[in-house]
Amino acid sequence: VCLLGLVCFLCPGSFNALNGLGAAGRVDSTVNSNSNSALYATFGVAAFFAGSINNKLGPRLLLFAGSLTYSLYISSYLALTLHEKAGPFNIASGAILGIGAGLLWTAQGSLMLAYPTEDNKGKFIAIFWSIFNMGGVVGAAVSLGQNYGSNVSAAWTSLGYLGITFLVLTIVGVLIPIIMAPPNKMVRADGSRVTTPRHPSWKAEFKGLWIAFRTDPYIILLFPMFFASNYFYTWQFSDYNGVLFDIQGRALNNTVYWIAQILGSVLIGLLLDQKQYRRRVRAFLAWAILLGMVMGAHIWAWYYQKNYSRKSTPESRKLGIRDRGYIPRVLLYILFGLLDAMWQTTSYWLIGAMSNSPQRLAHFTGFYKSMQSAGAAGIWRADGARVPYLNIFYSTWGLLLGGLVFALPMMHMRIKDHTTDAFDYDEDSSSAPPRSDALED
Repeated sequence: VCLLGLVCFLCPGSFNALNGLGAAGRVDSTVNSNSNSALYATFGVAAFFAGSINNKLGPRLLLFAGSLTYSLYISSYLALTLHEKAGPFNIASGAILGIGAGLLWTAQGSLMLAYPTEDNKGKFIAIFWSIFNMGGVVGAAVSLGQNYGSNVSAAWTSLGYLGITFLVLTIVGVLIPIIMAPPNKMVRADGSRVTTPRHPSWKAEFKGLWIAFRTDPYIILLFPMFFASNYFYTWQFSDYNGVLFDIQGRALNNTVYWIAQILGSVLIGLLLDQKQYRRRVRAFLAWAILLGMVMGAHIWAWYYQKNYSRKSTPESRKLGIRDRGYIPRVLLYILFGLLDAMWQTTSYWLIGAMSNSPQRLAHFTGFYKSMQSAGAAGIWRADGARVPYLNIFYSTWGLLLGGLVFALPMMHMRIKDHTTDAFDYDEDSSSAPPRSDALED
């Protein structure tokens, strides 16, 4: 799982870092928006079917192929430093990256949730999330240093050396899956083996995608929670941090935001693994914490949001780190970082509580990333269409609350003190699976 975290630190982490630096200052905003739209559109479609592809080809191959697309995408930034008309290459690379990201994140999720024992899933998720988010910390820290007036860093940015650095990092990330042990050789801490699919046919795998829906339909109740899990980034990053603060303030905000992500994942991961409480109790405690944080953070944020709009935030009013009023606003941003990590970690943990099978978890994490990307694509498009900030804020708040409400019946019916799959079946078998309504707890 540490190696998985390192892959995502080097590849998606480099992507996050370069985007946090404004794409090295070389990408036109329209090109960048179109590229991200293409990325999330293909990401959503690819992730939905990536579970079947993962079970057929294996997670190591998907990690390798997905990592390569990050190298391609970052190379498109370098192309823009040499040729200003290379925008179509950047957009096409974004579409290809969406496919690769769907493969990579599905493979990552299935392994991260299948490798730990039931009482260590929170810890494993926290370890992964902490290593991965160090990429955001590094990118934000570089941006912070750059915006304190370093001529050297400005020269590096203008010459594309940052892009070269991140390209090298992603290439290193591509090599890591090659040295990882295959899942069928893994033994958990309690001595149990990680079960893997026995080379199912494509027909059986896509049939398994439908069977995962039909036999464990409670996963659908988590879809609103999945949909909201990247939806809130638009308001936080673009309509709050990007609107209220000057360049130095945004850089410092990003640094503490990603540090808060690491802290949040560790804290909620420790709670979710507390052995003195039954697992069902831990699930509902985490749900209550998320509800409290969603309400507290958004009531606090509404106090600021009601005072500005797209037409009332001139450049001269942007907050710097030494201005009065900066401290409470950056504290709110830290709270959003904690909430994000806790939301994502709990979402993964709920999926992991439904199954220990890498095969089934590949389908479930594919659903997760697909719905997550659909939410992100929709709200980024709405922001690009200049929907009022307040509308985006209310929709973000409502979706978070809706995700929690829909998750409740799933938690009540499906989360047990020990994981029980809806049923275990061999997808290569020609026999029909048992009906889910005939099962007993």
